Amino acid sequence: MSKISDTFTKYKKVFIPYITVGDVNLSLTEELILEMSKRDAHIIELGVPFSDPLADGPTIQRASERALKRGINFPDIFHLVGKIRKKSNVPIVLMSYYNPIYKFGVQEFMKEAKSEGIDGIIIPDLPPEEASKIRKTKMDTIFLIAPTSTENRIKLIATLSSGFIYCVSVTGTTGARGKLEEDAKNLVSRIRRCTDKPIAVGFGVSTQEQVREIIKLADGVIVGSAILEVIEKYRDSSQLVKIVGDFIEYLIKGISSK
Repeated sequence: MSKISDTFTKYKKVFIPYITVGDVNLSLTEELILEMSKRDAHIIELGVPFSDPLADGPTIQRASERALKRGINFPDIFHLVGKIRKKSNVPIVLMSYYNPIYKFGVQEFMKEAKSEGIDGIIIPDLPPEEASKIRKTKMDTIFLIAPTSTENRIKLIATLSSGFIYCVSVTGTTGARGKLEEDAKNLVSRIRRCTDKPIAVGFGVSTQEQVREIIKLADGVIVGSAILEVIEKYRDSSQLVKIVGDFIEYLIKGISSK
């Protein structure tokens, strides 16, 4: 089993925060990762800044723009993860679009990612049928299933995904929402009929109550935009890391109080 699979087996219900690498700066990204791990985040998803993030809403787009202005690239990200690995064994999933990976070189990317300690990869715009090179590595390849996915598509993605299946809770882009759609509940049920692999729900989760609601049905919950909004609001505060840590702790209580 992989480190990600082991995490779901050990904790049963898993919390996965998402942040964009290099938003604010690399040093603070490292501090935030370590703080989230200390606050009991089970898996951490790191977003690679990209100029045209089709699946991401305005909050993540702004975070990407800020990181790109600092010139954040794959060598920076690999170096960062390597530094994290000297201090923490928390599972790390990298989320990137395919264009930067292709430009960097697929084989070189996979080699560097694995050697520096990245445990899984999410590539939203890469169809699983075309991901054979990615899936050949020992890293988990995590594919997305949306409310619009057909039954045949769900079966295919459930078969090819490893680590966990990313269940997109809404039709559209990422972004914190005040209320989760009924589609999320229906989609988890549809996926359950096809596989016993762990299912994590993301897109739109922003409150402890939503975490509590999702975790009744799914094995994991992913929160991104809501965390990035906190980072954006307090980016100039000397207490940024603590503030984000407190928010993570608040969200995780939705799992412990399910």
